[in-house]
Amino acid sequence: MNTMKGVFLPGNSTVEFKQFPIPEPGQGQVLIKMKASSICGSDIRAIYREHLGKGAEAYQDVIAGHEPCGQIVSVGPGVVRFKLDDRVIIYHISGCGICHDCRIGYQISCSSDLRAAYGWQRNGGHADFILANEADLVLLPEPLTYIDGALCACGFGTAYEAVNRVNLSGKDRILVVGLGPIGLAILMLAKQMGASKLIGVDTVSERLNLAKKLNLVDSAFLSDSDALKQILLETDGYGTEVSVDCSGSAAGRLLAIQGTRQWGRTVFVGEGGTVQFEPSRDIIHKQITIYGSWVTSIPHLEDLVEKLVRWNVHPEIIVSHTFSLDNAADAYRVMDEGKCGKVVIVWP
Repeated sequence: MNTMKGVFLPGNSTVEFKQFPIPEPGQGQVLIKMKASSICGSDIRAIYREHLGKGAEAYQDVIAGHEPCGQIVSVGPGVVRFKLDDRVIIYHISGCGICHDCRIGYQISCSSDLRAAYGWQRNGGHADFILANEADLVLLPEPLTYIDGALCACGFGTAYEAVNRVNLSGKDRILVVGLGPIGLAILMLAKQMGASKLIGVDTVSERLNLAKKLNLVDSAFLSDSDALKQILLETDGYGTEVSVDCSGSAAGRLLAIQGTRQWGRTVFVGEGGTVQFEPSRDIIHKQITIYGSWVTSIPHLEDLVEKLVRWNVHPEIIVSHTFSLDNAADAYRVMDEGKCGKVVIVWP
């Protein structure tokens, strides 16, 4: 067998399959047999529905899937650290390796024209095999599963970066607006990092119910006209020390800002959309700091998987649906409906 089936996204809320040659690893590359490849909200927002992406989000008609995890089955010349049969997570952006951001591990912010994200500008994980640069790999330690690894490749890495960006600690209560997979990941990590109270808000009752079922929140309620009042009631009238917007919506971002206490910190993670607020009332007079956080770095991803092992935490508990590659169209449809946890394509 010299070809493999891969998912192609034409941009009209459908999935197509195409045949691709199974690649051979070149200098500094490895071939990985896919074991788990999850679907990210960015795939839905910027590729599956319509090709919205510009710049870093420009989809180049490649195999989709930027949250891949699998096992090395072939090693090219010049590979120095990883070997056959290693279980690996693929950090989903391949950078030039020599710009400042690459040199500090943030390939996500690579400023070179050589930057190429798996599943966006180069072939991703929704096929039986993926060709990856050794420099983009993170070892998947036991006892983490392949699904755990796939969720770390983007989503949990993004969540970990956000909670570290605001220096979350046991002194803080946290508000998470938007309880999709990233919001759930932030709650999981915040709980392990000792946050003293966890509050979740969403417009979808199924997501609220999942957060409660997984015991990730102390309080969870619908994001409606009473949401801010409820947040203040839960925090003795102050608001939370830390808030995170994962909704990417104007209303969600405003709620995160207004639900933050004086001298607090809020971080925007959700992509797209806009925001409108009154600077004096909402930011300046309350002395609030707003952060933006985009994905994570390879060093921080390595730190994350080490901590997950230490904490005995498995990201896969937020997975609500798994599908085979043959049923990838159903996987994307379920994820697009927005009433689920994480959706993952898996292999035997």
